[in-house]
Parts: sequence; C-alpha cells; structure tokens
Amino acid sequence: MKSITYKDAGVDIEKGSQAVKAIKKLVKSTYHENVLTELGGFGGLYQFPKSKYVNPVLVSSTDGVGTKLKIAFKMDRHDSVGEDLVNHCVNDIAVCGSDPLFFLDYFASGKLENHVFSQVMSGFVRGCKNNNCSLIGGETAEMPDMYQKGEYDLSGTIVGVVEKEKIIDGSEINKGNILIGVHSSGLHTNGYSLARKILLKKSNVNLYIEELGCTLGDELLKVHLSYLKLIRNALKDFEIHGISHITGGGIEGNTIRLLKRGKLRINWNAWQRPPIFNIIQKLGNVPEVDMRKTFNLGVGLVFIVPENVADDLSKMIKKYKYKCWIIGDVL
Repeated sequence: MKSITYKDAGVDIEKGSQAVKAIKKLVKSTYHENVLTELGGFGGLYQFPKSKYVNPVLVSSTDGVGTKLKIAFKMDRHDSVGEDLVNHCVNDIAVCGSDPLFFLDYFASGKLENHVFSQVMSGFVRGCKNNNCSLIGGETAEMPDMYQKGEYDLSGTIVGVVEKEKIIDGSEINKGNILIGVHSSGLHTNGYSLARKILLKKSNVNLYIEELGCTLGDELLKVHLSYLKLIRNALKDFEIHGISHITGGGIEGNTIRLLKRGKLRINWNAWQRPPIFNIIQKLGNVPEVDMRKTFNLGVGLVFIVPENVADDLSKMIKKYKYKCWIIGDVL
C-alpha cells in the first residue's frame, strides 16, 4: 500500500517554515528593547516597561478584516489588509486611552502561497511600525479544503496599557457634551458584505468611477485609518469624556456604548458623505436606517467633550490634517 504523507494531504510543513523564515527580518524591524523573543518560539516574550507606569492596566482587543479580503482576492493585492487590521485593533484600544505594546497575527489559507503571505506580512509590519508596537508572534496555518483556491483569512490581537486613572470609559459623559466626528478614509473594514452585494453586481473592481477619482477596487481597498497619534495629542491637551471608534453598528451604535446616562442626538446633515456611500445607497436602494447601522458614512472616530472644549479641539484636529465636524450632542 502506498504511504500517504502530510504533504500528500495538502499541508507542506517545510514550505510553511521557509515562508516564516523569509519574513523574520521584516518582522524583527518592529522590535525594540522590550521584546525578548525570536520569531518562531512557542510564545512571544515582552518585558513590561513597569518603570513608565504607576498603576498600569492592560487593554486588549482582537478582530478580523471581514469580507474586505474578498476585494483583495479580486484585485490580487494583499499588501494593505494587514495594515487595516493593525490600525483597526489599535483604534479599539486607543479610544480607552491606551498605548499599544504588541500585536499577534493569524494567517490561514487552504494552500500557502509565499508571495501572498509576504505581501500580507508587509502590511502587518507597516501597521505595527506606524503605531509603534511590536509584532512579537502569530500563527500561519495551512488547512486544505477549508478555503477556496487563492483565499485566506486573517485575525489579529493587540495588547496595550493605560494608567488606571487615565482610562477613558465614558463615565464622565454628561448632558450638553458635544460630539466631534473625524473623517474616515472610506468603508474602513466594515459593511463589505452589503457593499460587495450591491457594487460587484453592477460593476467590477477594475472599473474607473469618475465620482470616486479611482477604480472601484482602489476605493474599497483604502486603508483603515489609525487615529492613535490624534487621540494621544487630544488626551494630552484637552478634557475628553469619551471616544468611540466607528466600526460595525455605525456612528450611533458604537457611540451609544459609552453612555451611562442620557441619549445621543446626531445631526446627520452636519457633514458631506464621501461619494462611495451615496453610490452604494443609490445602486442598492438601501434604506437610510440600514446605511446608518452598517457604515461609518465618512466618520471613523467620535470625540465626546464638554461644550467649552469643542472649538479648540476641532482646530487641533484640523491642524493634524483631519477633517472634522460637530455632529451632535448628548441629551
């Protein structure tokens, strides 16, 4: 009887090992003095910088890129989705007042393609370097029959730290507080199932759309913005009562999570939505309530601040080259 190996079953351990070795130098570029590990160990070792903190609290988050990956597959462009994921996770902990420490990635495919893997990893590394966090470990899995040919899935986990007394949790939000919305780069990493159902039924990713000023694929692969530096500077100079990262659930669905009392009043006409959202709504005849629940509609971050802070914070945000608008208040 002919023997059957793991490679015959579709898993090439040697190829996977070579792929990891090939990106070691790239990943190591995110390391600093607190990283005590080498890529390929059983666990990532990170020495906590305790001398920098008095009463530190660890903050963590995990997420994926969702079906934005389907656009990457169609475009055969894989160098941005890793950066999307890092930025998404960084924002999730930054709105709590946290600084990122390190990031862990997960890459799974039916068959490992080295050129795709290296592109994805370049995005992870770029995201980590831009956010001053280290990529200290992860997992690369080859799982035959789990994915369509040429497809893969990603997830990531981030760990950060914040001084306990500096945690931003919404507990100080009060009636009369002002909502300041900061612009997004587009869909970021949410709403792609609805967007794909509508847009790819009518056109293809290579179609140039005058209203967008680029191809549909280029628009849909715009990188999810990191707001870390903006948040750090805002917290340093202003009284901030709450910050929400606008992901699945939309502006209201995410921001209301911070409220311990009161309710939100949002002026949906306070800013001009980027063209991509108008195109989606028109082509799909999408109800306004669904648009608001599914997409960020051009607002990727919301600061909740006392009324006397709103004007000066808005000026600071614009100084850092972000568009912003007063989009509502707390009742």
